[in-house]
Amino acid sequence: MRRTRPRRNVQSMKRQRNTTSRKFCAICGLILLIAGPGSLVGEPPPAAISAFNTYIGILEARLAQQHRSQAGYLAPAGPDADAKLRRGEFVVERLTPSSTNLPGALLHHWRGTAFAPGATAADFERLIRDFADYPRHFSPAVLKAKVLSQEDDRLQAWMRVRQKHVITVVMDTTYDVSFGRLDSHRGYSISRSTRIAEIDLAGTASERALTSSEEHGFLWRLNTYWTYEERDGGLYMQIESISLTRSIPRGLGWAVQPFIESIPRESLEFTLQSTCNALRK
Repeated sequence: MRRTRPRRNVQSMKRQRNTTSRKFCAICGLILLIAGPGSLVGEPPPAAISAFNTYIGILEARLAQQHRSQAGYLAPAGPDADAKLRRGEFVVERLTPSSTNLPGALLHHWRGTAFAPGATAADFERLIRDFADYPRHFSPAVLKAKVLSQEDDRLQAWMRVRQKHVITVVMDTTYDVSFGRLDSHRGYSISRSTRIAEIDLAGTASERALTSSEEHGFLWRLNTYWTYEERDGGLYMQIESISLTRSIPRGLGWAVQPFIESIPRESLEFTLQSTCNALRK
């Protein structure tokens, strides 16, 4: 007598096949985006750079106002945020305006908030200023780091970073970094990228930085803004990340968009988790 397969198992198998198929298509689309013929895009269009700089100007004006007083020093992180943070959860928000339309480029704006029980503002300042120790605290994303020059609360730093999403990309990045304080319990830092170079054959004797005309546009600009406040027996930390990347070729958005949008979020969550772990140590 022929045994009939339960309908529930058949439906489950179909769902699994559909999910696998969608993931496969998305990965194929991403590979076509970053490795296919004609994928070298070079420098971002001047109009995209201008729009990015305008957006950054508005953001930094808002943060400057925010950092002038104790009230509202951190941006609101949504309803019941403090309770979530005290439970050890992160609050991550996508702030990219839906109206943003940059020619040949994509702008990504994310904000993440975390709470580190028992940590102090001084603990965080020591951690964030110690670039030489970044590879230990932020591995495997940060491979190497060092301070190139420093004067008071301003410095220039270099980092070799690695991003692994379907493929692995290694980049040498240089930043202008500044630090500020409202008082002994509240402070902030501003990090603006000044150079980002994609590294080919990283870690080998043949490694080299791609020229501007050879690069794929994985990351053109990256600004990072930390705001921190010591209260309630610990440290509230908030990071805003604004990046500029190449746009998605026509016809591949349905497959690539979820991956493109997930990368900034995952990077932000990784940074928050690594920072909390380092402060606990």
